[in-house]
Amino acid sequence: MIERHVQAERTELAELLSGLDQAQWEADTLCDGWRVREVVAHMTQPFRMSGGRVVWELVKAGGRFNRMADRTARRDAARMSAAELTALLRDNAAHPWKPFGGGTAGALSHDVIHGLDITAGLGLQRRVPLERLAIVLGGVTPRSVAFFGVDLRGVQLQALDLDWSYGAGRPVRAPAQELLLALCGRRLPRPLDGLN
Repeated sequence: MIERHVQAERTELAELLSGLDQAQWEADTLCDGWRVREVVAHMTQPFRMSGGRVVWELVKAGGRFNRMADRTARRDAARMSAAELTALLRDNAAHPWKPFGGGTAGALSHDVIHGLDITAGLGLQRRVPLERLAIVLGGVTPRSVAFFGVDLRGVQLQALDLDWSYGAGRPVRAPAQELLLALCGRRLPRPLDGLN
């Protein structure tokens, strides 16, 4: 049941966030241009905004989702304390939000990827449980790869810790969570050999 993975991921991330100091909350993440506080503001947006409000924010952003997400994350991160943002994530661990067209697996992907943006960006050694990573990587499609602008022509990604691969060509082997971040176009602290 994917819902239990979503709840566990949010609960674990909230626990981790509650232990961060102020400097870590202000530190950069793998999500380009966002500190920890902007990433958490973005993660908790679905718990705070109605569908109508999201549409209104999208209209104000000229229909550009990334522009809307960036503006609202920056605004909300400036208005809310670290404790408030952490509480929102913890208190909404079982929230039923699902991204449009993504279902519950999409919600898990959203939380896992942004959680990794934080932990990998801070150099923390958190390992996402392989069962969760298998669900997220199982949802990878050419469309999702294209969304992040990743060029995998002539490359096959192969997880070292899961029975999972994607693409065709020269093998690029790494732990599953590093491959997931690469698929999302993140600049990894340790670049993967064979992947530009």
